Amino acid sequence: MTIRQTRGRPLKRRIIAAEADIQAGVRELKRACPHMARAHALAGYPPLRRWNDGFAGLARIVIGQQLSVASAAAILGRVKLLVDPLDAANLRATTDADLRAAGLSVSKVATLRAVAEAVCEGHIDLEVLAGAHTQAVREQLTALRGIGPWTADIYLLFCRGDADAFAPGDLALQIGAQMLMELPERPTAAELEAIAERWRPWRGVAARLIWAYYGAAKAGFAPTGR
Repeated sequence: MTIRQTRGRPLKRRIIAAEADIQAGVRELKRACPHMARAHALAGYPPLRRWNDGFAGLARIVIGQQLSVASAAAILGRVKLLVDPLDAANLRATTDADLRAAGLSVSKVATLRAVAEAVCEGHIDLEVLAGAHTQAVREQLTALRGIGPWTADIYLLFCRGDADAFAPGDLALQIGAQMLMELPERPTAAELEAIAERWRPWRGVAARLIWAYYGAAKAGFAPTGR
Protein backbone atom coordinates (compact mmCIF):
# COMPACT_ATOMS: atom_id res chain seq x y z
CA MET A 1 0.00 0.00 0.00
CA THR A 2 1.45 3.32 -1.03
CA ILE A 3 1.47 6.20 1.42
CA ARG A 4 1.82 9.54 -0.34
CA GLN A 5 3.98 12.36 0.99
CA THR A 6 3.73 16.07 0.24
CA ARG A 7 6.34 18.77 0.84
CA GLY A 8 8.16 16.83 3.54
CA ARG A 9 5.07 16.00 5.56
CA PRO A 10 3.74 12.44 5.68
CA LEU A 11 0.20 12.20 4.38
CA LYS A 12 -1.59 9.23 5.87
CA ARG A 13 -3.73 8.34 2.89
CA ARG A 14 -4.24 4.86 1.52
CA ILE A 15 -3.70 4.60 -2.21
CA ILE A 16 -5.15 1.93 -4.44
CA ALA A 17 -2.20 1.28 -6.71
CA ALA A 18 -2.37 -2.44 -7.50
CA GLU A 19 -4.65 -5.46 -7.50
CA ALA A 20 -3.25 -6.41 -4.09
CA ASP A 21 -4.75 -3.22 -2.66
CA ILE A 22 -8.17 -4.14 -4.06
CA GLN A 23 -7.89 -7.60 -2.55
CA ALA A 24 -6.86 -6.21 0.85
CA GLY A 25 -9.81 -3.84 0.83
CA VAL A 26 -12.27 -6.55 -0.17
CA ARG A 27 -11.06 -8.81 2.64
CA GLU A 28 -11.60 -6.05 5.20
CA LEU A 29 -14.99 -5.13 3.78
CA LYS A 30 -16.20 -8.74 3.76
CA ARG A 31 -15.30 -9.11 7.41
CA ALA A 32 -17.08 -5.91 8.34
CA CYS A 33 -20.20 -5.98 6.14
CA PRO A 34 -22.41 -8.88 4.95
CA HIS A 35 -23.52 -6.81 1.97
CA MET A 36 -19.93 -6.55 0.77
CA ALA A 37 -19.53 -10.30 1.24
CA ARG A 38 -22.61 -10.82 -0.91
CA ALA A 39 -21.33 -8.47 -3.59
CA HIS A 40 -18.00 -10.28 -3.71
CA ALA A 41 -19.70 -13.68 -3.91
CA LEU A 42 -21.48 -12.57 -7.08
CA ALA A 43 -18.91 -10.34 -8.74
CA GLY A 44 -15.54 -11.52 -7.46
CA TYR A 45 -12.75 -8.96 -7.14
CA PRO A 46 -13.50 -5.69 -8.94
CA PRO A 47 -11.05 -4.30 -11.50
CA LEU A 48 -8.33 -1.87 -10.45
CA ARG A 49 -9.38 0.97 -12.76
CA ARG A 50 -6.52 3.44 -12.36
CA TRP A 51 -6.09 6.33 -14.80
CA ASN A 52 -3.48 9.02 -15.23
CA ASP A 53 -3.89 11.95 -12.88
CA GLY A 54 -3.40 15.61 -13.73
CA PHE A 55 -5.06 17.35 -16.65
CA ALA A 56 -5.27 14.27 -18.88
CA GLY A 57 -7.09 12.27 -16.21
CA LEU A 58 -9.51 15.06 -15.42
CA ALA A 59 -10.17 15.61 -19.12
CA ARG A 60 -10.93 11.92 -19.54
CA ILE A 61 -13.60 12.12 -16.84
CA VAL A 62 -15.18 15.24 -18.30
CA ILE A 63 -15.26 13.68 -21.77
CA GLY A 64 -16.90 10.51 -20.44
CA GLN A 65 -19.72 12.23 -18.53
CA GLN A 66 -23.16 10.81 -19.36
CA LEU A 67 -21.81 8.64 -22.17
CA SER A 68 -21.52 4.92 -22.67
CA VAL A 69 -18.06 3.41 -22.23
CA ALA A 70 -17.76 2.83 -25.98
CA SER A 71 -18.84 6.35 -26.96
CA ALA A 72 -16.57 7.94 -24.35
CA ALA A 73 -13.59 5.88 -25.54
CA ALA A 74 -14.20 6.82 -29.18
CA ILE A 75 -14.40 10.54 -28.44
CA LEU A 76 -11.40 10.41 -26.09
CA GLY A 77 -9.41 8.72 -28.84
CA ARG A 78 -10.24 11.48 -31.31
CA VAL A 79 -9.44 14.19 -28.77
CA LYS A 80 -6.06 12.60 -28.02
CA LEU A 81 -5.21 12.59 -31.73
CA LEU A 82 -6.18 16.23 -31.94
CA VAL A 83 -4.57 17.38 -28.68
CA ASP A 84 -1.27 15.52 -28.48
CA PRO A 85 -0.17 15.32 -25.76
CA LEU A 86 -3.42 15.93 -23.90
CA ASP A 87 -2.34 18.72 -21.59
CA ALA A 88 -3.66 22.13 -20.59
CA ALA A 89 -1.46 24.16 -22.93
CA ASN A 90 -2.32 22.10 -26.01
CA LEU A 91 -6.03 22.05 -25.18
CA ARG A 92 -5.95 25.81 -24.71
CA ALA A 93 -4.41 26.21 -28.17
CA THR A 94 -7.06 24.03 -29.86
CA THR A 95 -10.08 25.76 -31.35
CA ASP A 96 -13.61 25.14 -30.14
CA ALA A 97 -14.57 24.11 -33.66
CA ASP A 98 -11.95 21.37 -33.75
CA LEU A 99 -12.95 20.10 -30.32
CA ARG A 100 -16.59 20.05 -31.36
CA ALA A 101 -15.66 18.16 -34.52
CA ALA A 102 -14.01 15.51 -32.32
CA GLY A 103 -17.40 14.86 -30.74
CA LEU A 104 -17.39 17.07 -27.65
CA SER A 105 -20.53 18.94 -26.66
CA VAL A 106 -20.55 22.70 -26.21
CA SER A 107 -20.68 22.33 -22.42
CA LYS A 108 -17.76 19.88 -22.32
CA VAL A 109 -15.65 22.15 -24.51
CA ALA A 110 -16.41 25.00 -22.13
CA THR A 111 -15.47 22.89 -19.09
CA LEU A 112 -12.22 21.63 -20.58
CA ARG A 113 -11.28 25.13 -21.67
CA ALA A 114 -12.02 26.52 -18.20
CA VAL A 115 -9.83 23.86 -16.59
CA ALA A 116 -7.05 24.46 -19.12
CA GLU A 117 -7.19 28.21 -18.50
CA ALA A 118 -7.06 27.68 -14.73
CA VAL A 119 -4.02 25.41 -15.05
CA CYS A 120 -2.17 27.63 -17.50
CA GLU A 121 -2.87 30.78 -15.49
CA GLY A 122 -1.68 29.12 -12.27
CA HIS A 123 -5.04 29.23 -10.51
CA ILE A 124 -4.81 25.49 -9.83
CA ASP A 125 -1.82 23.15 -9.76
CA LEU A 126 -2.89 19.57 -10.38
CA GLU A 127 0.61 18.27 -9.58
CA VAL A 128 0.47 19.82 -6.12
CA LEU A 129 -3.06 18.45 -5.67
CA ALA A 130 -1.69 14.96 -6.26
CA GLY A 131 -0.40 14.99 -2.69
CA ALA A 132 -3.04 17.20 -1.09
CA HIS A 133 -5.72 16.23 1.42
CA THR A 134 -8.79 14.67 -0.17
CA GLN A 135 -11.16 17.43 0.87
CA ALA A 136 -8.80 20.11 -0.42
CA VAL A 137 -8.72 18.40 -3.81
CA ARG A 138 -12.50 18.19 -3.89
CA GLU A 139 -12.91 21.85 -2.98
CA GLN A 140 -10.40 23.11 -5.52
CA LEU A 141 -11.77 20.97 -8.34
CA THR A 142 -15.40 21.90 -7.74
CA ALA A 143 -14.42 25.57 -7.74
CA LEU A 144 -13.63 25.20 -11.45
CA ARG A 145 -16.35 25.97 -13.97
CA GLY A 146 -18.20 22.82 -15.02
CA ILE A 147 -16.58 20.54 -12.42
CA GLY A 148 -19.17 19.20 -9.99
CA PRO A 149 -18.99 16.80 -7.05
CA TRP A 150 -19.35 13.69 -9.24
CA THR A 151 -16.40 14.64 -11.44
CA ALA A 152 -14.26 15.45 -8.41
CA ASP A 153 -15.16 12.18 -6.70
CA ILE A 154 -14.40 10.10 -9.80
CA TYR A 155 -11.05 11.91 -10.09
CA LEU A 156 -10.26 11.01 -6.48
CA LEU A 157 -11.30 7.39 -7.06
CA PHE A 158 -9.59 6.58 -10.33
CA CYS A 159 -6.93 9.23 -10.96
CA ARG A 160 -5.60 9.66 -7.42
CA GLY A 161 -6.61 6.16 -6.32
CA ASP A 162 -7.80 7.29 -2.90
CA ALA A 163 -8.83 4.14 -1.02
CA ASP A 164 -11.52 5.98 0.92
CA ALA A 165 -12.93 8.14 -1.89
CA PHE A 166 -16.58 7.61 -2.77
CA ALA A 167 -19.06 8.95 -5.34
CA PRO A 168 -22.49 9.05 -3.69
CA GLY A 169 -23.95 11.04 -6.56
CA ASP A 170 -23.24 8.31 -9.13
CA LEU A 171 -26.49 6.85 -10.46
CA ALA A 172 -25.14 3.33 -11.05
CA LEU A 173 -23.67 3.30 -7.55
CA GLN A 174 -27.03 4.31 -6.09
CA ILE A 175 -28.91 1.65 -8.05
CA GLY A 176 -26.27 -0.97 -7.26
CA ALA A 177 -26.50 -0.20 -3.55
CA GLN A 178 -30.28 -0.39 -3.70
CA MET A 179 -30.09 -3.82 -5.35
CA LEU A 180 -27.35 -5.11 -3.09
CA MET A 181 -28.97 -3.97 0.15
CA GLU A 182 -32.55 -4.64 -1.04
CA LEU A 183 -33.63 -1.11 -0.26
CA PRO A 184 -37.22 -0.11 -1.11
CA GLU A 185 -36.03 2.99 -3.00
CA ARG A 186 -32.87 4.20 -4.67
CA PRO A 187 -30.89 6.12 -2.06
CA THR A 188 -30.19 9.78 -2.60
CA ALA A 189 -26.60 11.01 -2.67
CA ALA A 190 -26.89 12.10 0.97
CA GLU A 191 -28.42 8.78 2.00
CA LEU A 192 -25.77 6.75 0.17
CA GLU A 193 -23.01 8.86 1.68
CA ALA A 194 -24.41 8.08 5.15
CA ILE A 195 -24.66 4.37 4.32
CA ALA A 196 -21.06 4.33 3.09
CA GLU A 197 -19.73 5.45 6.47
CA ARG A 198 -19.71 1.79 7.48
CA TRP A 199 -17.20 1.04 4.70
CA ARG A 200 -14.47 3.43 5.83
CA PRO A 201 -11.51 3.41 5.29
CA TRP A 202 -12.13 1.35 2.16
CA ARG A 203 -15.01 3.21 0.53
CA GLY A 204 -13.11 3.34 -2.77
CA VAL A 205 -13.00 -0.44 -2.88
CA ALA A 206 -16.63 -0.64 -1.75
CA ALA A 207 -17.61 1.60 -4.67
CA ARG A 208 -15.73 -0.62 -7.12
CA LEU A 209 -17.34 -3.69 -5.61
CA ILE A 210 -20.84 -2.23 -5.88
CA TRP A 211 -20.26 -1.25 -9.50
CA ALA A 212 -19.01 -4.76 -10.23
CA TYR A 213 -21.99 -6.27 -8.42
CA TYR A 214 -24.39 -4.04 -10.35
CA GLY A 215 -22.88 -5.12 -13.65
CA ALA A 216 -22.89 -8.80 -12.72
CA ALA A 217 -26.45 -8.68 -11.40
CA LYS A 218 -27.69 -7.02 -14.59
CA ALA A 219 -25.93 -9.67 -16.66
CA GLY A 220 -27.51 -12.43 -14.56
CA PHE A 221 -24.22 -13.96 -13.41
CA ALA A 222 -24.27 -16.73 -10.82
CA PRO A 223 -22.31 -16.33 -7.56
CA THR A 224 -18.62 -17.02 -8.04
CA GLY A 225 -17.97 -18.39 -4.57
CA ARG A 226 -14.53 -16.72 -4.61
